Amino acid sequence: MFAGIKQIFKSSNKDLRKRLLFTLAILFIFKIGTSIRIPGTDNVTDNLGFLELINAMGGGALKQFSIFALGVMPYITASIIIELLSMDIIPYFTELKKQGYTGRQKKNQITRYVGLAMAFIQGVAYSFAFLGDATPLEYIRVAIIMTAGTAFLLWLGDQITQKGIGNGISLIIMAGILASIPSMFIEAFDELVKMDTTQHAIIGGLEYFAFVIVYLLVIIGIIFVQEAERRLPIQYANKSTSAIGAAKSYMPLKLNSAGVIPVIFASTILAIPATIAQFIKNESFINFVNNYLNYNTPIGFTIYILLILFFAYFYVFLQINPEQLSEDLQKNGGYLPGIKPGKDTCKYIKQVLAKLTITGAIFLAIIAGLPIVFTNVSNLPASVTIGGTGLLIVVGVALETYKQLESSLISRRYRKSKYIRRRKA
Repeated sequence: MFAGIKQIFKSSNKDLRKRLLFTLAILFIFKIGTSIRIPGTDNVTDNLGFLELINAMGGGALKQFSIFALGVMPYITASIIIELLSMDIIPYFTELKKQGYTGRQKKNQITRYVGLAMAFIQGVAYSFAFLGDATPLEYIRVAIIMTAGTAFLLWLGDQITQKGIGNGISLIIMAGILASIPSMFIEAFDELVKMDTTQHAIIGGLEYFAFVIVYLLVIIGIIFVQEAERRLPIQYANKSTSAIGAAKSYMPLKLNSAGVIPVIFASTILAIPATIAQFIKNESFINFVNNYLNYNTPIGFTIYILLILFFAYFYVFLQINPEQLSEDLQKNGGYLPGIKPGKDTCKYIKQVLAKLTITGAIFLAIIAGLPIVFTNVSNLPASVTIGGTGLLIVVGVALETYKQLESSLISRRYRKSKYIRRRKA
């Protein structure tokens, strides 16, 4: 990893260094925007509950009611919805999926329009929930500013993707989450390490050290599970793999194929009643949500975990079609050793995928539930957490960005060595 970072600062990689600096500059603009409050509004002092996920992904922008209060979450939600509709639910989206690059461009454009429409609806809802008594024009004005903020973030994300390094939207989400981590560690230190006596300072220091170690162990665990995959060996009828140096083919199935989508789905579903409760201000409905749909209560926490497990299983089998994999394998003359092509191969892939998905779903549920359990069993503030969806997103995006950077460096070295060989010839 450090060797790869060192390669960036070589004179031969000047253009790559410019792309990296451009990416950092855009992320700096994003961070400035999270501090610019919408004119005529105040900070949100209420407990955000399920909206904490949106607040965390936006670098605390929702809490400050800034111009980037919505972040890119409306676009992410729209992307998930359009992706689900493409799974043979709406024929038009299914056809776009088969059209290659042109279809992806059209689908991406539709996703942006849907995302901006959802941003406006969310903006109106948050205006009603957090502004208090205001005129209808004031609600619409704030909603338009928040929608414009989301549109600007999408444009910034495109600039990173085209002129920078990595996926722009993902990096903006990661930057928002990372922005809150230093303050979290400072707050944990202030709460744990009391300087009134030497004994309290030593005990608090040990507790803080244990907190940091556990946090790092959770990160290592997330990296391990994110990179874990089951490789099913593949053999081809017209190729021999017995030759020395022959490349072996395999079908990789990731342990966590669903990523953070199940957690986002579960959080969104539980956030809907909480948002409605803040909107209608009905005392009985608010009590019902707080008692049964709040993940700090046993019933709400159980529902939250069950939703994550359900959506993990549901989304993986929507995304990965064992029948299609079996059919494509058979068309290319491939087969799994010891498994008959066709139905037996499809059945075997389903079984393997089901076992992997259950394991991955349990891992997701543990990571998503850790901060909730930690908050309830410790005396630390709710803002000081271990694990959580935010950490899962940060690790996933960081790994993908590093792989893209490493791939670019390897490609450059290959082209350079190829050029040198040609010069010598």
